[in-house]
Amino acid sequence: MLQGCGVTETPSLEFVIPGRLASATGGYGYDRRIIAGLAALGWKVTVRPLDASFPRPTAMAMQQAAEVFADLPDGALVLVDGLAGGAMPQVLQQHAARLHLLGLVHHPLAAETGLGPAVVRELLQSERQALAAMRHVIVTSAATRGMLPAYGVDLQRVSIIEPGTERGPLALPRVGGPLRMLCVATLIPRKGHDLLFDALASLKSLQWQLACAGSASSSPGTTLKLRTQLARLGIEDRVTLLGETAPGAVARLYQQADLFVLPTRLEGYGMAVAEALAHGLPVISTTTGAIVDLVGPDAGLLVAPGDLAGLQQALRRVLDQPALLAALRAGAAAARLRLPHWEHAARNMALILAAAGQRSCAGLSAMPGTTTAPGAAS
Repeated sequence: MLQGCGVTETPSLEFVIPGRLASATGGYGYDRRIIAGLAALGWKVTVRPLDASFPRPTAMAMQQAAEVFADLPDGALVLVDGLAGGAMPQVLQQHAARLHLLGLVHHPLAAETGLGPAVVRELLQSERQALAAMRHVIVTSAATRGMLPAYGVDLQRVSIIEPGTERGPLALPRVGGPLRMLCVATLIPRKGHDLLFDALASLKSLQWQLACAGSASSSPGTTLKLRTQLARLGIEDRVTLLGETAPGAVARLYQQADLFVLPTRLEGYGMAVAEALAHGLPVISTTTGAIVDLVGPDAGLLVAPGDLAGLQQALRRVLDQPALLAALRAGAAAARLRLPHWEHAARNMALILAAAGQRSCAGLSAMPGTTTAPGAAS
């Protein structure tokens, strides 16, 4: 690894992340596992936290971000989480010549659900400028990579490193009683909880229960709307909003569920879907991110994002047909064996980071081709 264009014994990385690294979302989970994987490979990773107000930073947050970058040594290799990077192009441009900047984009900020047209235009322009300052860009899926030309990014500057998974205990099928459904997602508009609640309200005559694990504080307005919706639909006694849940507790929820449901409108990858499959749990979700590839033809039922009628039909089929659910469970158990491992993701990240530092010191600003984390060996 080249640090300041001089060889060091220990490869090192500055990882700029907004908010709490411990936050229970897929993006932060990816960051944590990559950091742990790099450390296991002998890297020294220093986390540089920014204010949690990103991607809509306050003036104080922007000032703090500017100070963080100003304190980084010349020649440092810096990976910037896109949740922050896309919102501070001026800071990145100021330091682009002296730092080896790489961007990590889970999905573009401007693609977030529920934004007004003016905000979308603002974020699109901001991200275009921010990504132009990056020597290389890392994404978590081919779907996200395909979105980047709209942001002015040459795809030769983009590498794909898919998340890994950690196989958990197989979900335990239960005979009798209501179908136990699980949704793991932060309560924000993009995740589609509103669609799920509307779909389930049309199936009141069938036996089901739903547990929703995910932060209720990221978007208080969304949480209030969802609670109001549940009361209006008369299903609040069958839906439990658990809030942010510790990883160990989430693993137990996967194991105890019969079906995983995520009617998301947009995903960069779909880590919660991968986690469900890692427990052999069948899936009902949408055709966004890498979910189609993860689920395949046998491990679940997928509908188009925003397709309420399709979601209702998929749920009804599983509730009405125990044999279908059993077949999907078998498919999920098989898909579980195909999922990639975190060790592969960390190893590929290390290769890309090392190449970025070497090429930057050689006066190059991009790496040819893309790198995708390979699938797991069975």
